[in-house]
Amino acid sequence: MQLIIMRHGEAGRHSLDHERELTEVGRKQAANVAEQIAKSDSKPGVIWCSPYIRARQTAAIVADILGVPVQEKSFITPDDDPGRCLDALLENKESPLMLVSHMPLVGSLTTLLSEGHRNGMPFMTAQAVVLDMPVAGPDCATLKTQFLP
Repeated sequence: MQLIIMRHGEAGRHSLDHERELTEVGRKQAANVAEQIAKSDSKPGVIWCSPYIRARQTAAIVADILGVPVQEKSFITPDDDPGRCLDALLENKESPLMLVSHMPLVGSLTTLLSEGHRNGMPFMTAQAVVLDMPVAGPDCATLKTQFLP
């Protein structure tokens, strides 16, 4: 299985975290990373995204450039348990699959899959990593490449 994990683009401020929208810079970041992915051998068949506005907006930009559908998933918000996402990955048949979410989830999910712990690696806004996994599980992935905004 191949998994692309992406953090949303730069977002503005809002009193409600789930309603923060992408800035113009965030939109450009998302498009830049999507264009890099389009030129790679890691184009996803589907994108899972968080229900938060900034992640939905990022996913929509990426989906438009890559020509793939988006599925909103309630279990990939900033403070969700990466173990819940791993459970869903075990049931998933799509590969490559792309996930657009937030810190700290993207960092903790990446280290759970690649190093077996949840300490979390840092992600820039709109950064994406590609993980190769013979099977989905803790410490089963290899970081193949990354795309920077």
